[in-house]
Amino acid sequence: MGVNPADGLFESSQEKSNGSRKGFVVPLENEAEGGNRFRRQQPIAPYIVDFVCFEKKLIVELDGGQHAEQSAYDAECTTWLESQGFRVLRFWNNQILMEIEAVKEVIWKELVER
Repeated sequence: MGVNPADGLFESSQEKSNGSRKGFVVPLENEAEGGNRFRRQQPIAPYIVDFVCFEKKLIVELDGGQHAEQSAYDAECTTWLESQGFRVLRFWNNQILMEIEAVKEVIWKELVER
């Protein structure tokens, strides 16, 4: 199966400046197996996405607690991005912290299937 390109999305010892995403998100801008490359905080008008692999049209969104209060906005965003041909994967922060291997597996499968 080879190297999992999703491994490059996560690293355990970093913090986001707001502290709410402690210890999990550091995108690596290196090319992964097969030329799949994730970019961080990319504008895809009218939105800015957390991570995107343009080669596979795959977006990974990491949602903190504030997203529970803006689910309508997130749904609208996802609908629009999908209408542009992107596949959007959303994960809660606690999934990243507690189930990182499962999250990476979901991302890997999407990369392989696209």
